[in-house]
Amino acid sequence: MHDADSPLLMPNPWDAGSAKVLASLGFQALATTSSGSAATFGRVDGSLRRDEALAHAATIVEATDLPVSADLENGLALDAAGVGETVRAAVSIGLAGCSVEDSTGRTDEPIFELGAAIERVTAAAEAAHCGPVHLVLTARAENYLHGRPDLADTIARLQAFEAAGADVLYAPGLRDLGEIRSVVASVGRPVNVLALLGVPPVAELAAVGVRRISVGGAFTWAAIGALVEAGRELLEEGTYGYLARAALGGAVARSAFTGR
Repeated sequence: MHDADSPLLMPNPWDAGSAKVLASLGFQALATTSSGSAATFGRVDGSLRRDEALAHAATIVEATDLPVSADLENGLALDAAGVGETVRAAVSIGLAGCSVEDSTGRTDEPIFELGAAIERVTAAAEAAHCGPVHLVLTARAENYLHGRPDLADTIARLQAFEAAGADVLYAPGLRDLGEIRSVVASVGRPVNVLALLGVPPVAELAAVGVRRISVGGAFTWAAIGALVEAGRELLEEGTYGYLARAALGGAVARSAFTGR
């Protein structure tokens, strides 16, 4: 799918129902979102335990016939061996891919030192590729999401992750088309871009060689935003304008859930 004529558009459902709806719209693959997954528990991003994240991913896998990649955050483990254990568990639940990032989850030192980050990707790649199913491993360099907009270091990390065995490379937070072009030109693996405000449209990303585009938690927050608007309308205005959107959503959902 990463070798098609246009980028793979891979949305991020947050539960089985949203997965079914997105599949019914014609998407070819799905991915979980750590923030959206946590939202289904009423918690914030980064708060799920390994067992919770994998159980949630399994519900997305079971919801449709589409391949699913799981957002495994930093491998949901403190050390490289634990990252390998997480990825082996990901293989066992039927995932087609997963991502592992170089963020620590700590505010004082948000990014792993490069050597440690490479060890973690190496362990993930060994676990992803050792069995009968080749799990597509995406390695993420998180600089831009943690106030470190260092393009040279980001590229060096992605190159190191490629050498460590990653199948797809990803630096979420990049918005500038020139920087995205530089990343694509600097590596030999498909590059994923996160759709954010300010990110060029799909056609422009395709023109510089981006092979995959995902949305992270944005669809989750769009749905919650619609819920907030509907709730406020009812509470503050006492009107039912939200019913027009509800009719559309209900019709599409019923079709997606029943296949009719």
